[in-house]
Amino acid sequence: MSVAEDLTTNVPTIFGPFKGPNAWTGATLGADDGTITLSPECLAEIGETLAVLRANPLPILALGPDDVEMPACATAMAAARRELDHGLGFTIIDRLPLDDMNTEEATAIYWLLARMTGRPVAQKWIDGRLQYSVTDLGKPSGNGVRPDVTNEDQSFHTDNSYNLCPPDHVGLLCLHPAMEGGISRVVSMTAVHNRMAAEFPDLIERLYEPFFFDRQREHAEDDIKTIHRPVLSTEDGGLRVRVSRNLIYQGYKLAGQTVDQRSEDALAAWFSIVDDPAMYKEFFFEPGQIQFVNNRIMGHKRTKFTDWPDESRKRHLLRVWLRERGPRFYNG
Repeated sequence: MSVAEDLTTNVPTIFGPFKGPNAWTGATLGADDGTITLSPECLAEIGETLAVLRANPLPILALGPDDVEMPACATAMAAARRELDHGLGFTIIDRLPLDDMNTEEATAIYWLLARMTGRPVAQKWIDGRLQYSVTDLGKPSGNGVRPDVTNEDQSFHTDNSYNLCPPDHVGLLCLHPAMEGGISRVVSMTAVHNRMAAEFPDLIERLYEPFFFDRQREHAEDDIKTIHRPVLSTEDGGLRVRVSRNLIYQGYKLAGQTVDQRSEDALAAWFSIVDDPAMYKEFFFEPGQIQFVNNRIMGHKRTKFTDWPDESRKRHLLRVWLRERGPRFYNG
């Protein structure tokens, strides 16, 4: 099947409600819900691992959990994975002691913890990179420029919604926060779906039908520039969401198509719920904290930010994408 073809879309006749702990709203969550604090045993293991790595240098991407003795950390990351798949759908790991390590060492520890959580996959088509720096490059977002490398206000989205096989889980390590702004938000798309079905039953079916997405030039020069996929679908008996408002509109422009009124109304209804402050959890991402989200059913964003004048203090996150199925290539 070429990317120009539609996936078979099974539109349910009844739109939920989907139930479970991941159907939360921000108004129902406590301040510490979803947080996993690294124990003294975990922190001791991290210190011991750093000592081993300093004495035995190895390229970061060659490192794996089998190379180190970190049982307490492995237990913590197994708990994180359960939270992603069977709990709230997100977790915040609090936190790596960044004062005790340099950036490369923090990256190595983060990589090991991520590998304990899942299987990293490529984040760029052109070079298959497995780690990705999220920092402002000074360019406006658009075709070929992802919003994550700008300082613009993002809309709630799922990562890599424009790819054939988006990641199942997304991890972000905060190395440096912004000087101002850059507030992080996480929203349960399960809860948004349930509210949409209740409040806009005449529009939700449109979201189970395909939309064009801009592929962001993550493809060969002669390949098609868009994919045609639904925002909502069912997978293994549960909900699967892929959405990026900007990339849908850019996709229609690239495809030479017009977003019809029914599609406009469905997207407007969806985002009116997503952007309701009662729906999402908001937090300031602090240095050393790691955020993981279930990319199938959680949306995330960050607000517009202003960076520090000092280049060494610029907002900087490190991202991994995790997916257990299919090849590790970008297109999966």
